[in-house]
Amino acid sequence: MTTMLLQQLRARATPLDKYLFLRDLQRDAEDQFYQLLLRHTEEILPYVYTPTVGEACQRYSHLPISTRGLYLRATEAGSFLDKLRAWPQQIIRVVVVTDGERILGLGDLGAGGMGISEGKILLYTAAAGVHPHLCMPVCLDVGTNNQQLLADPAYKGLRQKRLTGQAYDDVVDEFVRALQQWQPYVLVQFEDFANHNAFRLLERYREQLCCFNDDIQGTACITLAGLLSALRATGTSLLQQRFLFYGAGEAGTGIGELIALALQERHGLTREQGREHCFFMDSQGLVCASRNNLQHHKLPFAHDVPFQRDLISAVRHLRPTALIGVSTIHGAFSADVIQEMAQLNDRPIIFPLSNPTSMAECTFKEAFRGTAGRVLFASGSPFQPITLRRGVVHYPTQSNNAYVFPAIGHAAVLTACSHIPEEVFLLAAEALAHMTTLEELDQGLLFPRFTHVFDVSAELVAVVAQYMVQQGLGKQPADFESVLAAEQPLRAGRTAWEAYGRSKMFYGPDDSTSGPLAKL
Repeated sequence: MTTMLLQQLRARATPLDKYLFLRDLQRDAEDQFYQLLLRHTEEILPYVYTPTVGEACQRYSHLPISTRGLYLRATEAGSFLDKLRAWPQQIIRVVVVTDGERILGLGDLGAGGMGISEGKILLYTAAAGVHPHLCMPVCLDVGTNNQQLLADPAYKGLRQKRLTGQAYDDVVDEFVRALQQWQPYVLVQFEDFANHNAFRLLERYREQLCCFNDDIQGTACITLAGLLSALRATGTSLLQQRFLFYGAGEAGTGIGELIALALQERHGLTREQGREHCFFMDSQGLVCASRNNLQHHKLPFAHDVPFQRDLISAVRHLRPTALIGVSTIHGAFSADVIQEMAQLNDRPIIFPLSNPTSMAECTFKEAFRGTAGRVLFASGSPFQPITLRRGVVHYPTQSNNAYVFPAIGHAAVLTACSHIPEEVFLLAAEALAHMTTLEELDQGLLFPRFTHVFDVSAELVAVVAQYMVQQGLGKQPADFESVLAAEQPLRAGRTAWEAYGRSKMFYGPDDSTSGPLAKL
């Protein structure tokens, strides 16, 4: 059956056509959809998530689709708990929520942001085996400042300017309180909130419930994992690196903070000394101490260095070992910039992380050719490999958050974790960085192939869950010992936590090892 479905999918003319085919399949034949998703994850993922989901969010109100998630509209304030209690599934463990203000690199898409929650929630199942019926996508519709949407007769969201200030905070707070009252335990993933709310909301709720912001913490985790993996190829340590970020928003500064934490925890620096390894460019130029127009989240990285107006000047002055793009500016890593990085470094690290593909700072081909093939590369969107003479293939690495956040979330669910500290993301990054084989590194891959993501997730779930229990953040599940007894003897090299985590993974509706919801 999946072979026939795959052929039907491939016959669709455009990525958006494939997206619509898969949505229809999920609605009309759910079991077949999940069989296809779980058996052919690497091929399916670009159509249910990035890069295709960006176009889907832009055109959401015009597409012939039924919304799969829950809208909580500002005009319905006071009734959020009732709406949650009316949801068809009454056992929910994972929620992905957005307010649609900063969808990928596409900006304010209002109610169309639902598409990002619907796409992202699928990754918990596709990458880490969380049962799909335990997952719920949510969009907080608080209006939009996108004039094109407000003028569109087909727009399905509230026709009003975005709420701000206390009115906005009240909507988010009602959502959080209603969710906590509805579910005894739930993991909340904040997704694609704008900078001015993302940091603030994370700081406000991170100690109150089990939550994280994927754009800040998930991106930081996968990027640090890629950097640590690249350093295995260079034979150098994190302490020897200078990181230059093009873009100083939530993704970039989140990465910078996790790098600083790694330098503090693993190399004995202070957090401030760790931050001194990270430099940022924003729309005005280099973030530095002489500037007086910096947002709060940039101030920790405002070092006492001369101001530089443009990227090539900053590269020449700072001499970075790694260049990380989080700007959503297509082509920002010009040929001159790439060649300068190649002159400065034997193995330049170049990560154009912006999504979707049309927003990437450079392509794999541009980075590869500009460095004579010496680049250590990772991008937010997928690129095609390069085949040289004699059939030698060099592969680009996709720095896909799906390697880490679903596994972290699954570990949190299994242990009923109270909150998720930054150390969890550091631990996960380090574990992932050491899963890549030397053969894969030689081929340009900084992570294991995504076809092995279930194995990657199983190992990460084990590492993170064990840490959560040891640190008192969560507790050992009540059935832990009984499940392990049934799993004896453990497969060689498999820890108790990995065996337990694997036993709780959803492998598809046709797999005899996938049990009922109660087992989760």
